[in-house]
Amino acid sequence: MKDFNRNEPYNDLPLLPPKAALETTKVLRKTIEASRALAKLNGMLINLPNPTLFLDTIHLQEAKASSEIENIITTNDELYKAIVADKKFDNPSTKEVISYKEALWQGLEAIDKKPFITTNLCIEIVQSIKKNTAGIRTTPGTSLKNPQGVTIYTPPTGEAVIREKLANLEKFVNEKDAIDPLIKMAIMPYQFEAIHPFTDGNGRTGRILLLLYLKIENLLDIPALYLSEYIIKNKTSYYSKLRHVTEKDAWEEWILYMLEMISFTANKGLNLLNQVNGFMQTFTDEVKETLPKVYSKDLIEILFKLPYTKRQYLIDAGLGTPKTVGNYLNELESAGYLTSEKVGKEKLYLNYGLMEILEKS
Repeated sequence: MKDFNRNEPYNDLPLLPPKAALETTKVLRKTIEASRALAKLNGMLINLPNPTLFLDTIHLQEAKASSEIENIITTNDELYKAIVADKKFDNPSTKEVISYKEALWQGLEAIDKKPFITTNLCIEIVQSIKKNTAGIRTTPGTSLKNPQGVTIYTPPTGEAVIREKLANLEKFVNEKDAIDPLIKMAIMPYQFEAIHPFTDGNGRTGRILLLLYLKIENLLDIPALYLSEYIIKNKTSYYSKLRHVTEKDAWEEWILYMLEMISFTANKGLNLLNQVNGFMQTFTDEVKETLPKVYSKDLIEILFKLPYTKRQYLIDAGLGTPKTVGNYLNELESAGYLTSEKVGKEKLYLNYGLMEILEKS
């Protein structure tokens, strides 16, 4: 057992790399499995006719699940409506989820310009999630408690200490060395959660960093991975393994958990993409046959970008005048491909087949 007191600030949080054996036989086997699963997903994504087509949907699903881990709950239906409708939704949970998705996109743009994980990038991400000017935590007294109100961990305190730990994490993640990138990827969220650099938004920031890191390391060219659902389904295990690293130096079980998350999620993502792609092909063939004057490749792509769409999206894509595109959508609804709903002053059209696949996933 490590010399650790959960009620005192953990300013002695060990720096990276860990002193424990990382590349055990079990870990190396799991790393190969996770790497293959990612490669399959990556291959499927880059071979899609439009690889970025489903990104908005996947990122919103990830944002919804990542926020759910922090008990910020919304529904798929409310979330997609809020994105598409001009009407502003009052649900603070929906707003937080949309902010998470915006933070992920902001992070992707940042690493395109500078492909490194940095303290400044972490601050930019958390500010985007929280929509405030939050910086490194400076107020003492932060502690993490379980539902019964018992302290389970007290993170380091003092801005200088926190920045020192973050600088070490930054160096570890960006340094080119012999440690497999997937093992580094597994270590990164533990260390970030343990440092706990922000008053709020640490978990969500850490999960965005995972997606960005996979892209930086060319393990996933298009970061279409829906990681957080696995944590929700294995939440008890997630938190107990985090604690075991802190209290017992149990790195192997934590790394195996994270690698299993990557394998499971990549395989599930592959299955989801296959389902959506198959449905899109069937949908396309049927619309071509039954409504040849309505059909266009651009129109189908708009209907599959998000489950809901509206006339303005078709107008913006140059598919016709307001009257023409309105007729297209009405014909698609009459033929049973879409259903419509009034939201505020707007009429939204739902691709209910796509929504059904997402709800089941």
